[in-house]
Amino acid sequence: MKLAIMGAGAVGRSVAQIAPEYGHTVTAIADSTGSVQDPDGIDVNQALTMKRNDGTVGSEAPEALLEADYDVLVEATPTTLGDAEPGYSNAVAALERDRNVVLANKGPVAERYNDLMDVASESEGAVRFEATVGGAIPAIATAEGVGPEHISAARGVLNGTANFVLTRMQTEGLAYEHVLAEAQDLGVAEPDPSFDVEGTDAALKGIILANVLDDGGHELADAKIEGIKDFPANALEVAAEDGMTIRLIAEVTADEVRVSPRLVPENDTLAVTGTMNILQFDTEHAGQLNISGRGAGGPETASAVLADVDRLSCKSGSGRSS
Repeated sequence: MKLAIMGAGAVGRSVAQIAPEYGHTVTAIADSTGSVQDPDGIDVNQALTMKRNDGTVGSEAPEALLEADYDVLVEATPTTLGDAEPGYSNAVAALERDRNVVLANKGPVAERYNDLMDVASESEGAVRFEATVGGAIPAIATAEGVGPEHISAARGVLNGTANFVLTRMQTEGLAYEHVLAEAQDLGVAEPDPSFDVEGTDAALKGIILANVLDDGGHELADAKIEGIKDFPANALEVAAEDGMTIRLIAEVTADEVRVSPRLVPENDTLAVTGTMNILQFDTEHAGQLNISGRGAGGPETASAVLADVDRLSCKSGSGRSS
C-alpha cells in the first residue's frame, strides 16, 4: 500500500521508518510547515534529516500531501478538542477521494465520530483507528472480534503518564509534584501534562470505545472526568495499608463513560505499573477479557497504525470499517 503520513511527530516518524518492514511505501509525509511527495516513494531518511536540520520535512505546502498519490492517509497530527481540526478535515479530504484513512489522532473519532462515519459511508475508502486507544494494545480489533453487541462494559488503565505518577508516588513515597517533574525529565510526561493528569486523554479513549460499542453517539462532553492533579501521597499510603492501590480508571458502561482514581487490590489485574496500559472487556459469552501492553511510544503506536494498514490491505481497501 502507498502511505501518505500527515504529521511528523514521534508516531508519524515511526510509521515512516518501519512501513517498509510491513511491505508498504511512503509516498508523502507532511508536518505543520511543509511536505514532500513522490509517487514512487520518498526518501524517508532524507525527509527526516531535513526535519531535524531545517525544521520541516519538505518545501511543498502541508496540504499538498492530501492530493498526493496514496492508498492510505495516516493521520498523525496532534489531537485537538472541540472541532477535531485539522485531523477531521484531513480525513474527510482523503475519504472524498475514495482513499482509506488510518487515524492515530483521537480527535476525529472522539469528537466527531458520527460525522466522520457518515462521510465514510459515502466513500470507497474505509476508516480505521486502532492506534487511538492503548498504543500497541489491539483494543479495537479485540472489540470487533468479540462483537460490540456482546460486550457489556470496558474499563482500564489507559494513560501511561498518570499511571507512572501514581506508581512512583506509592512505591517511593514521593509527592505528586516531585514525581511529575521526574516524569517530565524522563519524557514520560509532556511539558504541559494537563491532558494526561487531568484525565482528558483517558476520557477520549473511553469515548472512542463507547463509540465502537454503541456505533457512535458519544463525544468528550458526555464523559465524567476526575484526574490525579495534586493527588495526595497519603491517600496511596492509606490504601497500601489495606493491600490496595489507586489507579486512574476509564470505564465504559451502558450508562456512562467515567474516568476517576479508584481503589484496586494491589494484586488485581488492573494494578499495572509504570507506563503499562491494560483494558478489560466484560463479554456475554467469553467472560472477562484482559489485554495489556505499552500504551504509548512512537514505534509501539506505529505498530498499531500499520496493523490497520495491513487489515485494509486484506480487504483491498473496500468498504466501511470501524
